[in-house]
Amino acid sequence: MALRTLDSLGSLAGKRVIVRVDFNVPLKDGVITDDGRVRAAIPTLRALVEQGARVIAVSHLGRPDGAPDATYSLAPVASRLSELLGQEVAFATDTVGDSARDVVAALADGQVAVLENLRFNAGETAKDDSARRAFAEQLAAHGDALVSDGFGVVHRKQASVYDLAELLPSAAGLLIEKEVDVLDRLTERPERPYAVVLGGSKVSDKLGVIEHLLPRVDKILVGGGMLFTFLAAQGHKVGKSLLEVDQLDTVRGYMETARERGVELILPVDAVMASGFAADADHVVASADALEDTDFGADGMGLDIGPKTAEQFAEAIRGAKTVFWNGPMGVFEMEAFAAGTKTVAQALTEVDGLSVVGGGDSAAAVRQLGFADDDFGHISTGGGASLEFLEGKKLPGLEILGWEA
Repeated sequence: MALRTLDSLGSLAGKRVIVRVDFNVPLKDGVITDDGRVRAAIPTLRALVEQGARVIAVSHLGRPDGAPDATYSLAPVASRLSELLGQEVAFATDTVGDSARDVVAALADGQVAVLENLRFNAGETAKDDSARRAFAEQLAAHGDALVSDGFGVVHRKQASVYDLAELLPSAAGLLIEKEVDVLDRLTERPERPYAVVLGGSKVSDKLGVIEHLLPRVDKILVGGGMLFTFLAAQGHKVGKSLLEVDQLDTVRGYMETARERGVELILPVDAVMASGFAADADHVVASADALEDTDFGADGMGLDIGPKTAEQFAEAIRGAKTVFWNGPMGVFEMEAFAAGTKTVAQALTEVDGLSVVGGGDSAAAVRQLGFADDDFGHISTGGGASLEFLEGKKLPGLEILGWEA
């Protein structure tokens, strides 16, 4: 079955439409530091406003443990949404209480409201089916239809993602439709050459995606903290760099599988070694076979790919027609260790084909480093959801909308 899209719901003029968005944005002192996920929801919200729907946006933010916590209020998001939509957005101070009922009842055609954080209610994430269903039924009372557009949560069987879609006529929004199309292209119909760039801290976080993509790609580039487990698997000493000893045999197996399949596995030839994990730590570039041959000796810690590696990666990326990147190349939050990530990001902007930034830390990195969203073919809004899709896993929030992996 194909994904049900907005068209399947027919005319929504005058209807109360609950939109499950992903407004899980980073906040600092009540100020949004990256509004990418809010902006990603705008096309769907606008489409509904233009139809004359009465739009009720619901989302989680953070992990408030099933009880109200002002730290995780969606009030700043409602304010930012007002600016982006160019119209006043109402805000309810609860989700299924008096405030929510009053705000929803007051909506006119084409107006938008945001309800308070879904996770202030324990039923949203309850493992017990009946508790989750009961909360979904309370939510369903607000609406005539559900548009699911929070791609970052489609891998979770939660009340607003799964149960609510069973209770109301439901369809995917424009964002989920785009995410699924892009990720389906990456797994089933990529234009070649196809390169996958993997970073981040742990190999164990990427095992599934490596295994699923190995038969499908032409090149895999490995950076980030996980690179040191690969180098150690080759017999190199890595000092105090991040190392998953329990994954060494698994990594060796992947390296052998890559050789057998003719997949080019590109590993770093150098790395930036530092005296410690600090923004002002002393640091030097060392070749991959001499990471402990610096002034830091065995106490050195790798915090970024080196310049030779960054250029090799950039060349491989620019030569590809399809590129998927998930995970920064180093500790990009610290300027001294951001060069590798920035070089990779720049190369992705120069791809003559489809370039996809796989959400999570990668999306945060490109924005922090000064790149615009439209510099890339697509920036996914779901780090974990993107990886699980690429692993070939079944995602409850998509299956309930008719999608079959």
